[in-house]
Amino acid sequence: MVFSAIVITTALKGALGLVGTGLWLVPLLIAALSYYQYDQLDPESRPIDRYPLNPEYDFIVIGGGSAGAVVANRLSEISNWNVLLLEAGPDENEITDVPSLAAYLQLTKLDWKYKIEATGRACLAMKSGRCNWPRGKVLGGSSVLNYMLYVRGNRRDYDYWEALGNPGWGYKEALYYFKKSEDNRNPYLRNNPYHSTGGYLTVQESPWITPLAVAFLQSGVELGYDLRDINGEFQTGFMIPQGTIRRGSRCSTAKAFLRPIRLRRNFHTAMNSHVTKIVINPFTMRAIGVEFVRNGHKQYVRARKEVILSAGAINSPQILMLSGIGPKEHLRQVGIPLLKDLRVGENLQDHVGMGGLTFLVDKPVAIVQKRFYGAPVTMHYAANGKGPMTTLGGIEGYAFINTKFANRSIDYPDIQIHMAPASLNSDGGVQIKKVLGIKDEVYDTVYDPIANKDAFTFIPLLLRPRSRGTVRLRSSNPFHSPIIDANYFDDPLDIATLVEGAKIAVKLAEAKVFKQFGTRLHRLKIPGCRHLKFASDAYWECHIRHISMTIYHPVGTTKMGPQNDPTAVVDSRLRVYGIQNIRVIDTSIMPTICSGNTNAPAIMIGEKGADLIKSDWLSYPTKK
Repeated sequence: MVFSAIVITTALKGALGLVGTGLWLVPLLIAALSYYQYDQLDPESRPIDRYPLNPEYDFIVIGGGSAGAVVANRLSEISNWNVLLLEAGPDENEITDVPSLAAYLQLTKLDWKYKIEATGRACLAMKSGRCNWPRGKVLGGSSVLNYMLYVRGNRRDYDYWEALGNPGWGYKEALYYFKKSEDNRNPYLRNNPYHSTGGYLTVQESPWITPLAVAFLQSGVELGYDLRDINGEFQTGFMIPQGTIRRGSRCSTAKAFLRPIRLRRNFHTAMNSHVTKIVINPFTMRAIGVEFVRNGHKQYVRARKEVILSAGAINSPQILMLSGIGPKEHLRQVGIPLLKDLRVGENLQDHVGMGGLTFLVDKPVAIVQKRFYGAPVTMHYAANGKGPMTTLGGIEGYAFINTKFANRSIDYPDIQIHMAPASLNSDGGVQIKKVLGIKDEVYDTVYDPIANKDAFTFIPLLLRPRSRGTVRLRSSNPFHSPIIDANYFDDPLDIATLVEGAKIAVKLAEAKVFKQFGTRLHRLKIPGCRHLKFASDAYWECHIRHISMTIYHPVGTTKMGPQNDPTAVVDSRLRVYGIQNIRVIDTSIMPTICSGNTNAPAIMIGEKGADLIKSDWLSYPTKK
């Protein structure tokens, strides 16, 4: 999902005929946005980076991302509660607001720049055998770096959570909180019982698509699937994506939930504040405050009521372990005194997909860098909020489909396909190759021969992986990145399911509707798979193991579960077992990964978690 690179490279190179990375046009884009009074179109100004901070707050929220921004907003609705939001990164900027620029935000100061460990089973085409794992280090978190796709998952995901012993987390309750946030601006969904208007989070379709997106929908119909709202009653089917955009620009959780409350007297935000540990009284086993480093200075703030950890599936377990909460033997190895032995950092799950599946076309219907001229595209976007720069990171369609391993009778598809009107070759190797970290040999052999040719891709994605990974501390130094072992394809059914997804993707591209474009499968073999028959099951497996593609959805590392579950870290009210006044409210609490993109569920978890806190401290009614 890195095809936004194509549009921005075009926009940055085309206007003045520049060479190199094309970043020379960034000042033009910023100037254009300023000229058209871009910030004034947004009714809220930017959050205030507060100096100095109070010595004590009722609630301290660690992480201002997809869930944390929601929690901070909802807790500060109680006027006599003081709330502090700590964010390790800076604020958003003009470039982060442009939907098509998502790939250019990766590997910048707004990204934690994580890499997973090499296992020899996946990411074989990437340098050192390690996939990049972008994570947002910015106010708004990964909702600033992501591809803005609004996908809730399947109702059975949430009913299963409840069946595992987590009361209040079934689909009925989850739907209530999805709708609480939502301001859906698609007219055909306005009176739909599965959607709502008036919430903080704007959801709508991109105002610009290519003809390939329409063909994608028609190919699904040819294969017997329905066109539907996949966030509605049924999930199986095809759809033009809904995204978290507003008037053509990104609607991050910082824009949605933090800007409107910037002037609340009981709410403070501290950016560039890297949390190093939660301070816990070892005698009472109660969280009493947070240590963090802000602009090079170590600080400490006390918490009167609770510390809420919303730092995401990588940083939340990291902070818990740095604070003495985690696996006993691991904390001993890194020299951290143990306060509570819990299975923190385990149960890691991610949606892994197949990248690089490329279909060439003869007609000029794809996004190709050399054909898009930067100045017109840039100025049209800045003036009107329309055009190619509004594309949801380059994703124009998605489908939820069934392989032979799925139970088709219960609407529980096992593969998601993302469709993009471009592929790894479409920017001539400028940015996509860099973001994925693809080896030169692989790119030069397979994709350079078709550089800048019209093409599209389907990305089959495994919705419910069986494999589980871990997050571990590299050392006791809070500034050392954690060790992330995604453990992709540890369970053989994962790769087998994804191979079936690849075969269905090829069938979609062979549908009659795509023949009008002269569509054909790009058949140059990946160097490490040359010994296998092209398009055989064995070849597709080899391809998937080489160009393994994360969709950036890590979850599960502080698992929610009942007290009799030895792997659980938090209870159904998201309280950390054995430690008073700490909760985790983000995607790391998921017992199992939801069947779809995880940003909307993260926001739902934030909404639900905030209500749980209100209920516990105020007898505030939660949704039953």
